[in-house]
Amino acid sequence: MPMSRSARIAAALWIAWAVVVFNVALDQVIAVAGRRYIVEALASAGAMGPYVRIDDWMRPAAVRGFWLASAAAAAILAIGFIGVRLAARSPQPS
Repeated sequence: MPMSRSARIAAALWIAWAVVVFNVALDQVIAVAGRRYIVEALASAGAMGPYVRIDDWMRPAAVRGFWLASAAAAAILAIGFIGVRLAARSPQPS
């Protein structure tokens, strides 16, 4: 059974929302890691400690952010598509 126009629009909106959430979640994790790196780098420079490498902070943050953002987007898509499917099956009011 082909999807109605309103169901296609709803599905497109759920996809758009998932893309936005993916980008926001990934950006948030990376921004927080960047701020934490700056604090640690300044602390190590002030204490004359060993050099704190940005790669040691940002690579794990990028991986963690990717998986967190992917999980959030997948949850939104699953809920959205299940909802659209259930709504499309329900009897239409006359």
